[in-house]
Amino acid sequence: MQTIFVQFKCRPGAAYTVANDLQESVEEMSEVYSTSGHYDLIAKFYLDDGRDLGHFVTEKLQVLDGVADTFTTVAFKAFGSAG
Repeated sequence: MQTIFVQFKCRPGAAYTVANDLQESVEEMSEVYSTSGHYDLIAKFYLDDGRDLGHFVTEKLQVLDGVADTFTTVAFKAFGSAG
């Protein structure tokens, strides 16, 4: 299983719509958060091993209405969980 985090820059006023669309249409998504700074949202995705990350991001995420830009980070190892 591959874990990636994708930050989303949304068009003005579209962050809540994008977050809702991610929840409803992207089954690989684990969670999504609103953020401050250069990006409006960050979401965590679990992808099957061997899945092409580029195709997933460009064909499933960047095409969502309201998405202006994305920034993808590949995670290698989880060291534990909070709480």
